[in-house]
Amino acid sequence: MKNLLVELLVEELPPKALKKLGLTFGNELFKAIESRDLLGTGATLTSYASSRRLAAHISNVLEISSPKECRTKLMPISVALDSGGKPTPTLIKKMMSLGYHDQVNFERILKERVILESDGKNEFLVHVDMAPGNPLQVGLQEALQDSLDNLPIPKVMTYQLTDGWSSVQFVRPAHALIALHGSEIVPVSVLGLTAGRETQGHRFEASSQTLEIRDADSYEAQMENEGAVIPSFEKRRAEIVRQLADAAAKMGGGVKPIADDALLDEVTALVELPNVFAGKFDAAFLEVPQECLILTMKANQKYFPLLDANGKLTNRFLIVSNIRPADTSLVISGNERVLRARLADARFFFDQDRKKPLDSRVLDLAKVVYHNRLGSQGERVQRVQAIARAIGQQLGGDALALQADQAALLAKADLLTDMVNEFPELQGIMGRYYAQHDGVSNDVAYAIEDHYKPRFAGDELPRNMVGICVALADKLETLVGMFGIGQTPTGDKDPFALRRHALGVIRMLIENELPLELEGIIKTAREIFGDRIFISGALPSIKPKGTFAVGSVGTLINPNVADLTSDFIYERLAGLLKEQGYSAQEVDAVLSLRPQFINDVAKRLAAVHAFAALPEAAALAAANKRVGNILKKTEGDFALRQAQGERFEIDTGLLQEPAEQALHQVLSRIAPKAEAAFAAGDYTASLQALAALKEPVDTFFDKVMVNTEDDKLRANRLALLLQLQQAMNRVADISKLAT
Repeated sequence: MKNLLVELLVEELPPKALKKLGLTFGNELFKAIESRDLLGTGATLTSYASSRRLAAHISNVLEISSPKECRTKLMPISVALDSGGKPTPTLIKKMMSLGYHDQVNFERILKERVILESDGKNEFLVHVDMAPGNPLQVGLQEALQDSLDNLPIPKVMTYQLTDGWSSVQFVRPAHALIALHGSEIVPVSVLGLTAGRETQGHRFEASSQTLEIRDADSYEAQMENEGAVIPSFEKRRAEIVRQLADAAAKMGGGVKPIADDALLDEVTALVELPNVFAGKFDAAFLEVPQECLILTMKANQKYFPLLDANGKLTNRFLIVSNIRPADTSLVISGNERVLRARLADARFFFDQDRKKPLDSRVLDLAKVVYHNRLGSQGERVQRVQAIARAIGQQLGGDALALQADQAALLAKADLLTDMVNEFPELQGIMGRYYAQHDGVSNDVAYAIEDHYKPRFAGDELPRNMVGICVALADKLETLVGMFGIGQTPTGDKDPFALRRHALGVIRMLIENELPLELEGIIKTAREIFGDRIFISGALPSIKPKGTFAVGSVGTLINPNVADLTSDFIYERLAGLLKEQGYSAQEVDAVLSLRPQFINDVAKRLAAVHAFAALPEAAALAAANKRVGNILKKTEGDFALRQAQGERFEIDTGLLQEPAEQALHQVLSRIAPKAEAAFAAGDYTASLQALAALKEPVDTFFDKVMVNTEDDKLRANRLALLLQLQQAMNRVADISKLAT
């Protein structure tokens, strides 16, 4: 048992994928070797990944796997042995097929290799043998191929091997393979390479062009000392963080590099021997919005901008280089020169964009296609305007509606600016700057920037009510529009980010405690689309609740968009609540009533949780479920009688049994209290008032026959149960708590 090292030397790997590639390579190799019984006790994995190599060090790897017992079911004993207990010709033939031809010692072989087993009904013979272990060479060959096949390669390259005829596919051309078990080479082959012990270090800083790795355990030290490469991704990343902090500290003034994990991972993937330098640019460029400058430095040049103690951008930045020259001035001045040109471009775009008012770009949005079945960006802006105006009217009257209308009108205008064309990530942000330059109020300007929020899980929400109105409108327009044309998420595919939009709607309604009815604002969005929402056939991934009507566009209009959108949002809400720690039963109890005000769902859940702790809860939940089952069987009759104008009032004169009289009396006393608490928003008190119903409800079901043959008595008792169900299920459907 020795330690194993595998390294694949390749050309520069895609930096944004390197971290995942390195982890996956190591994990898959470890699992594949483990599945072939080649790992000893306490085996551990260390993964390595740099721009030019993927490697893994695995401890306690066996030279050959342990023999394994193989059991082969032969035949029933009645077939294998005759009445005298001697082997039958059938058994002899079967054993010969397994390689046993020694007739002289046949009975001894049977005693040694064959055992009797029973499955509880029949007895049968089983052949037991020991399969020899597999050598590491065989297992590693298979494991290495499996690990390469399972790599999350973003884009495969096809390249020619050195023989000039063959070609292979991999993420980048591979040049060398190391496979060492201790100090011994394991002769495996992959990607046209045969394993050895030679690799290459840093292109410019290594002590020699080729390194010969002595053994598996010396790999990391040799790469660092002789190859000038830090092969560990995490160790290299930590070194960059340390150097960045040290460089910022030397400048003083509380400056610090911008925190960006994605940038840090990408830079870690680009260098093998990090060396941090400090550069600067002309302070005049700081007149350009800092978001533009920061994005230019990060996206184009992979620099780390430096912020002051107040979070404002300074004219200093940090460069992570892959070389350590004696004279750093040329490296620094070269990077400064390149950045100066980039910043000049950003300033040019900013100056040019401000020459044209933002609102003058709105009409040109009609020339930009949003979706071939939902029209242009101009049409979309009109829909978002109308939805935002309606939401603003509900939340703040005419003043808020007017501001929301203006913000929605300008929200997409910056898509036609030079700056956003160059940096799409700045959409919304540049709209805010240009709106402020045009003299638009800050409330409207910030709403332009914020209407994309929340853009990801944990992102902040819009900072004012104007932004909330437009953000809700923008997300509802997307949800209703895409559901309307059948573009629904499937499995892990969600190209229009509808799940994110739904969670954004939920978060804004809950965290801002907005008194908006969910289905009401969805219906508003649906009506604004008119007959623009249509499909050309049946929706493949959703089941419509009604029929489709022919629209003026000559295709099918989907009338169930509001229901489908609402269902989708409630599903996302259920998932979010379960992630927050609520039980599936509690969530189901509350959401099965489809509460329209999402902002009070948390209060309902708290009330349900408190109710479930009561000693009467289980019995009441079971009784509620029983009531529901009884009423469900008669719901058709109820619907018909309701259509005929019948009111289902209880006739106290028909309450004959003492148990039904007692239930009616307690319900008459409890229901108003529960209703008053519900109306006051005290959901906990409303539910806990129901505890007094336990005894009369239990007695009612023990003593009273609901479905009696007397029509009037049956109708009266059903009406009593209907009132009971309505009283019990105001806050939540507590039957969902029944186990």
